[in-house]
Amino acid sequence: MTEARTMGRELQDEVLSTIRKSQTAVIEAIQTWTSKVQSITPALPELNMPFSEKIPTPHELIVSAYDFAEQLLASQRKFAEDVLTATAPLTAGKDSADAKKNGAAAK
Repeated sequence: MTEARTMGRELQDEVLSTIRKSQTAVIEAIQTWTSKVQSITPALPELNMPFSEKIPTPHELIVSAYDFAEQLLASQRKFAEDVLTATAPLTAGKDSADAKKNGAAAK
């Protein structure tokens, strides 16, 4: 089981590394594109509408969305772990001390 976890972890690390490299390449391309476009476009006018100061910035929108997603993922993880704990007596051997302990914890 330890070998499977190690292999699984190595695969996850490789996938995450590949994603980071791809993201870096995309960011560099966007930065290059942005500098080229910025040099040929006029400055945007300042917003002068009522309540315009209450409109969240793009950065605030991203932070808020990812904070929510992080909380949602943590909640789903806890739920999944609680389901495993509650069903442990059904999935473990009948004589297993873990099954009895988990069964008592789930009640």
